[in-house]
Amino acid sequence: MVHQQNGLLSDDALTRPWDGANYDCSIAVIGGSTAAYTAALTALKLKLDVCLVQPQRMVGGQFTAQALPASDDGDLLRHQADLMTVAGEEFAISKSQHLFRQRQRQLQPVARRVVDDPGGSWVCPLSTTPVVASTALNETLLPYLKSGKLTLIPYAEPTSLVEAAPSEESMRRVIGVMCQDTKTKHAFTVYAKVVIEATDFGDLLEIGNVPSRVGQEARSETGEAILPEDARPQCQQSFTFDVLVEHTYPGKGVPIGAPTEYGRVPWLNLHEFTGDFWVKKNNVWKKRDFFNPFGIFRYRRLLRRSLNKKTISPGDVAVINWGTSSHPERGQCCGNDYRTGYLVGLSRSERQQQIERARIRAQAYIHFLQTNGASDLKPRGDLTWTQDGIALEPYIREARRGIALTTIRHEDVAASFFPNQARGRTFNDTLGIGQYHYLDLHGNLVDGHVSPRGKDVIALPFTLPATALVPIDTDGLVLSAKSIGTTHITNAAYRMHPVEWAIGEASGFLAVLSIWTGKQPRDIVKDEALLRKLQGFLTRNGIPIVWFDDISYTDPDFEAIQVMAAAGIITSENAKNLHFRPYGSVSRAVVCTALVSLLGLEKATPDRPSFKDVQPGQHWAYSAIETLKAQGMVAGVGRERFAPDQAMTRQQLGFLVKKAMPQSYDDAFVHTPQDRRIVQRRDLSRVFYELLKAKLAT
Repeated sequence: MVHQQNGLLSDDALTRPWDGANYDCSIAVIGGSTAAYTAALTALKLKLDVCLVQPQRMVGGQFTAQALPASDDGDLLRHQADLMTVAGEEFAISKSQHLFRQRQRQLQPVARRVVDDPGGSWVCPLSTTPVVASTALNETLLPYLKSGKLTLIPYAEPTSLVEAAPSEESMRRVIGVMCQDTKTKHAFTVYAKVVIEATDFGDLLEIGNVPSRVGQEARSETGEAILPEDARPQCQQSFTFDVLVEHTYPGKGVPIGAPTEYGRVPWLNLHEFTGDFWVKKNNVWKKRDFFNPFGIFRYRRLLRRSLNKKTISPGDVAVINWGTSSHPERGQCCGNDYRTGYLVGLSRSERQQQIERARIRAQAYIHFLQTNGASDLKPRGDLTWTQDGIALEPYIREARRGIALTTIRHEDVAASFFPNQARGRTFNDTLGIGQYHYLDLHGNLVDGHVSPRGKDVIALPFTLPATALVPIDTDGLVLSAKSIGTTHITNAAYRMHPVEWAIGEASGFLAVLSIWTGKQPRDIVKDEALLRKLQGFLTRNGIPIVWFDDISYTDPDFEAIQVMAAAGIITSENAKNLHFRPYGSVSRAVVCTALVSLLGLEKATPDRPSFKDVQPGQHWAYSAIETLKAQGMVAGVGRERFAPDQAMTRQQLGFLVKKAMPQSYDDAFVHTPQDRRIVQRRDLSRVFYELLKAKLAT
């Protein structure tokens, strides 16, 4: 009977292929990343069958096999509801991600109470153990495993792509993936209508020779002004083997032991290691020791005994995931971040050597801590499914990235390019949102890294363009996880837990719509009617695609507001904040401008104005109002006046819609009474969304 225990699915939930086996499915998801999980779950919820091929037994990537279930959340996700806005978990992430977070809290109470942050780390607002995260993730998959809708193949890696026979009239098309069981060495093939690349290294791009980029690009490749003229592919982000340790009672620590080459090789340089966190304030250095409430242990604590977050007690468990930090005498110190080499662009044997060295470094760092003031530590292998508490897989920050129809650049997210604005670029084809307050680049020790400073490193809330999920020259393949069309720089914000979850959902929905329509992903994202249908599809399922902090995914007008904003028809009133102001009134000028945009009318700019109070060069809506006047859709209020700034009533809106799109009039007002009340911004979005759907349908 399919079940789970200690975060592991039972053997009968897993499929272990025989040599030469073939599998046919609607969607093949290749990879063990967080995005692989959400892409697969999305398709399953929409009643399609999925084959998920991954390197480990457990799903979830960063949360589980990589042992980092301390979510790297942006500031907005932590936002508390107030009179003007809703809670961050209702506008900054999707409904399904919110439910996952809620389930984690339920599964790991503190002192028998369900709390907002079971781990109580000082850098993350929500953290639990890998076993708890895995349990929550597995729960949603169990019904699909029992029904046979999900075929889950563990311990496997892709070896080559299977492509349709070439044709002069069509571009290359992926129809399957050849894989190998890493334990039995059995070869098998998964055929699918759509394949999703969701590996943590971008392996499908490499084995299939799909156009891609590695490491830091040249300026000519991405157009990012901050880059040098030459590409530096070996400049990549460091990676880390996370380790789970328990703070024990005095004398109860369990030594992890020193590696054979401890202190004798460059990647085990003891001079780098530190158990203290030094902070410089007002030109004065202050030391926080390992068990300080704001020290390294509680930095990413995953389990706590006390309801008081700052209290560190025996029995507390932390994941050690420490990068670089300043030291008053030694400059930069480091923990278990492995910066000596890199992983992408190497042969498999070279990659494995680097992975083994990184694992040894993690062991060495814990040994250093245990022999330098933190002896009361015990590795918790029961929480990582390993003997020594070191994660099954390294925490990966950077992959091979596909060259997609759109490349998300530094200029699309950094604050320096959006002065006095609250958002980065809102892509017209957005399928999701993300936010991390800065571009978190953990550079390795290769010379030549670009290091953004000031507003160049601050990342504004950003969006996820659909075209970044589509390879430039390959059909049948959707990019996901860290292989989407980001750059070395922008990946530093798009790689975070909540964003990768959103990327997986977006790629899953795109793959599903591709199957439902029989059209290739590239055709969907290039066709406005299909694109808006896809955006409506996501938002209807509780996925935000535009940044608004006062509209929850539970709002009845959520879909209309989100899609109309993505289309650029009804947007934020003030670019300096994230408010939509759903109950705000709407002026006659605003309605005219939105209608011209919706209808796609060619704007009229006559030299002689039709209305005395709407003059060229003086009123921002002059062209829109004159365009509708020329079309016979609007008239003034008398005495050659239009009253552009006067609030419009629902009745007046009805008259306008009847003139503009009479055939869509009834549908547009099904949920909006035509009375003399002032039109609210949510009313306008609701009515015009119906008009947009009608227009695109024809």
